[in-house]
Amino acid sequence: MSKTFPLNKNLSGGTAKASYRTHIDIPEKQRVALIALLNQQLADTFDLFSQIKQAHWNVKGMHFIALHELFDKLAEEAEDYTDDIAERATALGGVALGTSRMAAHTSRLPEFPGVGIEGSEALAGLIERFAILASSTRAAIDTATELKDADTADLFTGISRGLDKSLWFLEAHLQA
Repeated sequence: MSKTFPLNKNLSGGTAKASYRTHIDIPEKQRVALIALLNQQLADTFDLFSQIKQAHWNVKGMHFIALHELFDKLAEEAEDYTDDIAERATALGGVALGTSRMAAHTSRLPEFPGVGIEGSEALAGLIERFAILASSTRAAIDTATELKDADTADLFTGISRGLDKSLWFLEAHLQA
């Protein structure tokens, strides 16, 4: 059963409309929808990146160093995803809406605690956020496919695979 994730129409003063000419042979109406999709995923992914860093900086407890290092690795991967998403939006003739304020304004992820947090609580919080983003990324694959853009669907497929692997790494810490 596919979960629907509505796109945020107000992207913090920016526009999802294609504004630059491109020779990519996807009709403008479809490109506009794809750019909006990409910008929403960019906001969520950038927010996840910042929340992973929040966990990285503030994790406490017996497994501090292992989690501190794991969270840093996961943040690097999320940062790579943001770059790929933003570059696809601009390749389609759009503008990547990728500042931290834009992400905070449009992200669909819950806020991460702004305090020092015990390792298992940090893991549980990141698991929740990775699961939300993984689900919306799978929905984005379907939307890109419906819009007949195999390249954007493929981009999201690779990101989905990476998010699922990261989710597995996080969940394994709490499984017995």
